[in-house]
Amino acid sequence: MTYVYILRSLQTPERFYVGVTGDLRSRLKRHNAGEVSHTSKFAPWEIKTYVAFSEEGQAHAFERYLKSGSGRAFAMKRL
Repeated sequence: MTYVYILRSLQTPERFYVGVTGDLRSRLKRHNAGEVSHTSKFAPWEIKTYVAFSEEGQAHAFERYLKSGSGRAFAMKRL
């Protein structure tokens, strides 16, 4: 399984991060430990939403969509 996830900063709740991983628990631990440069200054994080995909290509395509303008609007309204 490959997961597309949306994190919300507990420190700054209006901050979100979208990513993709094969191990969701381990990835969240890395974000909260400050090991990911894009998220370290807004830690700690919580998982807001995640979607599991059986095909990695579909997961990466969905992640790219969520990072687009229309994808961000969709995620904030529906996820």
